[in-house]
Amino acid sequence: MTLTLYGAARSRASMVRWYLEEKAIPYAFVQLDLNSGEHRHEPFTTINPFGKVPALVDDALASPDGGPLKLFESGAILFHLAEHYGEEFDPQEPGGAEAAAARRSLTAQWLLFANASLGPAMFQLEARPDEFARQLATVDGLLAAGPHLLAGVWGDPGWGAADCVLQSYLAYIPLFCPQVDLSPYPAVQAAIEATRNRPLYQKAMGVA
Repeated sequence: MTLTLYGAARSRASMVRWYLEEKAIPYAFVQLDLNSGEHRHEPFTTINPFGKVPALVDDALASPDGGPLKLFESGAILFHLAEHYGEEFDPQEPGGAEAAAARRSLTAQWLLFANASLGPAMFQLEARPDEFARQLATVDGLLAAGPHLLAGVWGDPGWGAADCVLQSYLAYIPLFCPQVDLSPYPAVQAAIEATRNRPLYQKAMGVA
């Protein structure tokens, strides 16, 4: 099995790298030069025709064209990695098949929330400040219950893709939205601090 991740510094590829590092999943990383437009041309556009990073090639599975599986969109990549390599939603875990199915669906939920709701609210902050504040307040309440989003009646599966994507977006706030006052959200503040102190997060972000 060979996984090849294509990305660039300060891109969403960093959250995928962080997941791969935390889960100790072997992979190769190809860094593209976005300034020169390398991502807009072949051979990269044969992997992602939209010319964006991240993208993943997994030679353990086949694409419809008969070649190795090629994926784009960070949420889809993280879900693929969680299902096939990082978490696998094992029906033998506590709670059995029911717990595995629920955690699989909840992981998809958090991946979609982060990319479709939290991220857009963050980057449209000036136009919709109340929406971003509402989302942060809700997230703060959920994080106050514990650091792992999928912990519950079937036990705590530990850190996973759902945590990775939410924590990654929260850690973007001081970088991209330094004007946001986080003091009303102590659990969010704690999550950001804990994330930024993780050695493998620092490695994935290129600051270690």
